[in-house]
Amino acid sequence: MPPHCNCRYLLGHQKRMQYILLATDYDGTLAHDGVVDTATLSALDRLRASGRKLVLVTGRHLPDLTKVFPQLDLFDRVVVENGGVFYCPKSGKEKLLCEPPNPRFLELLRERDVPFTAGRTVVATWRPHDTVMLSAIRDLGLDLHVIFNKESVMVLPSGVDKRTGLQAALRELRISPSNVVGVGDAENDLPFLRMSGLSAAVANALPSVKKEADVVLDKPRGEGVINLIDALLSDDLSHCEAKLRSIESSSALG
Repeated sequence: MPPHCNCRYLLGHQKRMQYILLATDYDGTLAHDGVVDTATLSALDRLRASGRKLVLVTGRHLPDLTKVFPQLDLFDRVVVENGGVFYCPKSGKEKLLCEPPNPRFLELLRERDVPFTAGRTVVATWRPHDTVMLSAIRDLGLDLHVIFNKESVMVLPSGVDKRTGLQAALRELRISPSNVVGVGDAENDLPFLRMSGLSAAVANALPSVKKEADVVLDKPRGEGVINLIDALLSDDLSHCEAKLRSIESSSALG
């Protein structure tokens, strides 16, 4: 059954294969309780066999991700720490896309009894500690911003998010955002979904993500991603393009 289209705009597509890269979030999208099942892994394999590319875009730290998901070599590039770090599985090389956490900021969080973890670029906690984090940022006059992922809270330098991380991957792969299908479930996915040629939300996604997505999948998490991959392999999502054109035409007439 093709995914439901919730369309925001008309995309100008060509007859050739339009979507050559799938960019996907990890937790709540590919994975359920941190685990990617065998059927989803098989779907990723099928997508790669078609000649398309894969990019993983996640808020997790790389060491944590490699423990729960040893199949990172399925992906051409991996963006971790919500856009702060860039990783190439084939070469094993990492690249920081922004400055590391400010030591004084970490010290102040400890002084104010905020539980947190610090990666190479991101500082993370959970609600309701975001209020104390914000006050610490203001008190130190730092150019940082807070990013929410459901109950999780992340702090990164201003302007760094999943969109900028995906942009770095696309530059290396020499692929245009218009050739990307992005799929996610939470508010921190919206920046990279907005830049994708076509955006999809899994069935368990937050209402705000479903509202903005071009495609709302019928199934949650990995099952939804499988359906999206099957649709890509079947007709390059041309059924969604037809619906996009139909809705756009009706809107213009109305």
